[in-house]
Amino acid sequence: MLTSIIISIITIIALIISIIFIPSIKIKKVEFQTFWIVAVVGALLIILTKCITVEEAISTIIDKNGINPIEILILFISMSILSITLDEAGFFKTCAYYATNISKKSQIKLFVSISVVVSLLTIFTSNDIVILTFTPFICYFAKNTKISPIPYIIGEFVFANTWSMMLMIGNPTNIFLSASFGITFFGYFKVMVIPTFLAGITACLVLLIMFRKDFRKPIDGDNTIEKPIINKFVNFIGLVHLLGCIVLLTVSSYIEIEMWLVCAIFALNESVILIIYNIVKKDTTILSAYKRAPWNLIPFVISMFIIVASLNKNGVVVEISKLLDKVAVNKTTTIFSYGLTSFFATNLINNIPMSVLFKDVILNANNAYINEMIYSTIIASNVGAYLTPIGALAGIMWMSILKKMDVEFKFIDFVKKGIIISIIVIIVSLASLCFLHI
Repeated sequence: MLTSIIISIITIIALIISIIFIPSIKIKKVEFQTFWIVAVVGALLIILTKCITVEEAISTIIDKNGINPIEILILFISMSILSITLDEAGFFKTCAYYATNISKKSQIKLFVSISVVVSLLTIFTSNDIVILTFTPFICYFAKNTKISPIPYIIGEFVFANTWSMMLMIGNPTNIFLSASFGITFFGYFKVMVIPTFLAGITACLVLLIMFRKDFRKPIDGDNTIEKPIINKFVNFIGLVHLLGCIVLLTVSSYIEIEMWLVCAIFALNESVILIIYNIVKKDTTILSAYKRAPWNLIPFVISMFIIVASLNKNGVVVEISKLLDKVAVNKTTTIFSYGLTSFFATNLINNIPMSVLFKDVILNANNAYINEMIYSTIIASNVGAYLTPIGALAGIMWMSILKKMDVEFKFIDFVKKGIIISIIVIIVSLASLCFLHI
């Protein structure tokens, strides 16, 4: 037990250090993100020290009787490809263009329009893609108009990580936790629609109060931005496949088709069409989409599965479950104990490893409120992303974009704003869950 605990703690510390200080390394002209390398080294140490055997590690990854991380990764990467293809076709940039154009000279209108567009796109696509697309656009617009970009970049980050709770596909943690416990696409939506709306409204009110002085100032600079070029054919194909995928996911439990298979079929079909289009028209959209797909999540998630499996085998996860069982004595205490614990754990080890860990914590819990545990953890994995940049991988990428765009916004600045917004939103979200029949 002690060996697996020590290796896990060292891996977590190394993960935090890599995320904050060494997010990427460059070997010749190729740049690698370090977070997944740290996780792989940790998993290898777990196997080499025999905390878990090679056979047990393989069984954890491919076991058909349990939770299969491969299927969950296929689901997430397939949805990412569908979203990234739309981004490559210019869809998100065009949405950002119209959102900023509506504002005219009013900062409050600008904030509301950006917030609405980001929220809507996040619900149906991927929060990471929305954040990475909108952030450079907002920074450029703010520089052009001589306004502070801070209220808008914080706003889009908060809204992207709040409205991502609405549908299962909004965040990899939603996909992982709901798929792990056999929650259907529509079943997930029925529970999460009210907490998401309340969280979104609360976040909006907090942000409006927090940046009220900035919003009172008019936009004096030039707010004309060149309209992005959109590939109409790729955009049409992308939208048809994304919407078709979402519709089929909604009814997948009724027609008895696995969700990962639905996503894989739509992503594969879109890819085949666009590869043919690439050959005929010399268009590289689909190739660019595949290059941008989050492939590094594959070794990261699998490695975290192995590390958590060793903690499970050696009784660590059971002890965590026992500690939470002492507090989680009814519906309300279960929701808040699991919600707040996973909320802070998200900012200690990142939301994906937290979800992998808490999946096993929930499975080992001696508690009747299983659904309450699952949904409170899902809420925490989303809202926890804006307490600190460690909370989600998108936070790290977001901070690096700001640095490249010469926007002064340090780690401590993130925490100062994030602690106010996230604490209020997590309490409101968890409280709303208490009144729902799950």
